[in-house]
Amino acid sequence: MRRVAVVGNSGSGKTTVGRRLAGVLGVPFVELDAIHHQPGWEPLPVDEFRARVTGIAAGDGWVIDGNYRAVRDLVWARADTVVWFDLPRRTVMRQVILRTVRRAVTREVLWNGNREPLSGLFRLAPEESIIRWAWVKHTTYRDRYRTAAADPEYAHVKFVRIGSRKDATVLLNAAVGR
Repeated sequence: MRRVAVVGNSGSGKTTVGRRLAGVLGVPFVELDAIHHQPGWEPLPVDEFRARVTGIAAGDGWVIDGNYRAVRDLVWARADTVVWFDLPRRTVMRQVILRTVRRAVTREVLWNGNREPLSGLFRLAPEESIIRWAWVKHTTYRDRYRTAAADPEYAHVKFVRIGSRKDATVLLNAAVGR
């Protein structure tokens, strides 16, 4: 395990575990949100996004966190492992709500000077609320990654499904003992 894609719903724990895994493996950790979300939450143009990710994915080792379809082919073509977070919806929602409230109240700076707006707690449009996004995307991500794990196109990739915190601990412990 040297080139790992970490995917799953917002608030599922991918970034936390991805950072730890990268530390254990001694490889760079890359959060695709930090590349994609430019100041003012403007998306990086797709051609620039793909160019930056191509350079990163060319490396010998990495943990890349994110679900972006625009670059999935680049990341997964080089990945040896996909760690797929598939936690129960109630767990994801509890985690994403607590994280979003904390970030909004403390005005935590995320990527490129962006902050989660307090108004995002009350918006119903998924594109305007990470909480609503996590709710509506839960089944989409579950179906997407379950299908991908069975797809012969990805036979070169080992899929590791994380369905609980215990599964994440087992993964990290296995990486330490590699």
